[in-house]
Amino acid sequence: MHHVALIASDYERSKDFYIRILGLRILAEHWREARSSWKLDLAGEGGLQLELFSFPGAPPRPSRPEACGLRHLAFRVGDLDAERRRLEALGVELEPVRLDEFTGDRFCFFADPDGLPLELVELASPRSPSLVRA
Repeated sequence: MHHVALIASDYERSKDFYIRILGLRILAEHWREARSSWKLDLAGEGGLQLELFSFPGAPPRPSRPEACGLRHLAFRVGDLDAERRRLEALGVELEPVRLDEFTGDRFCFFADPDGLPLELVELASPRSPSLVRA
């Protein structure tokens, strides 16, 4: 997978969240005059990129309960408890830690500024590089 694209209802708020809170880094940022839209390219540790867009008047997308389409974005962390403490100190509300009955992975959910479901996952055995700093 190369990238995931998101449309934010409040571009500056989401930009702050993904950079300051989740620790993604800016690759490029462009104002697209013809669309009255920002496009921000972000990257994490594992090489996966996130494209953040702004579009005036974009309609909301249902995400719960279990709407069809994208279910959530998962970010691998090395230490789930430490990352939870870091995010909670920044005001992020997280659901309780769960255990995947098949893989043994520990995980929890939280939301981005638009309510998009996000997941932190601590793998029971290493399978891929981390996307956010741990």
